[in-house]
Amino acid sequence: MEANSIAIDGPSGAGKSTLAKMLARHLGIIYVDTGALYRTVGLRALERGADAKDAAQVTALLEEISIEMRHDAYGGQRVILNGEDVTDKIRSPTASVYASDVSAHPAVRSFLLDMQRSMAKKYDVVMDGRDIGTVIMPDAGVKLFLTASPEVRAQRRFAELCERGVETTYESVLRDINYRDDNDRARASAPLRKPEGAIEVDTSEIGLEASFEQLRDIISERLKVKNDRT
Repeated sequence: MEANSIAIDGPSGAGKSTLAKMLARHLGIIYVDTGALYRTVGLRALERGADAKDAAQVTALLEEISIEMRHDAYGGQRVILNGEDVTDKIRSPTASVYASDVSAHPAVRSFLLDMQRSMAKKYDVVMDGRDIGTVIMPDAGVKLFLTASPEVRAQRRFAELCERGVETTYESVLRDINYRDDNDRARASAPLRKPEGAIEVDTSEIGLEASFEQLRDIISERLKVKNDRT
């Protein structure tokens, strides 16, 4: 099913998840937030008091983790960890940092790989993350790479957290953004990079609706060209 699926990669806070949800609704296909899976593993490490940077400790936790992704009729996604809905818990700033740390371990990426690939093969999907176009769906019909300056991404994330009532500061969020960027690019296993053939879109200077319209038009044109060739 990958021929009509959309892979969206990019750094934290670039707007991937929000835009991916909008595009999935527009296209009438399933949205898969792969970052939520890593956040869920990170949350488990946090709750168990494990060192997220210690590969042995995190790998041991995988034996006690069961993750389920549920989708409603409106394209919403809920994440279930060992029977508990943790959709809101995994969005905390601390869980974000833990997600970045655990995602560097090959055992974690392998643990989640089959789940992601099976969904991509079974359905037409919009999937976003750090290695979608490079590892999970290298044959996706359209590959996009979203980016924005660290300062813009931090401001957006700060506003989002404030709206949800999370107490934090812009400086703290910017620090976490830079930390995750460094972590994601430097890790040995599936580092963040622009996939071959991906179209890069910088959303620093454009709003949400303009970003959506630009991505919608790119996807429409790319899929039309691919389908005309087949």
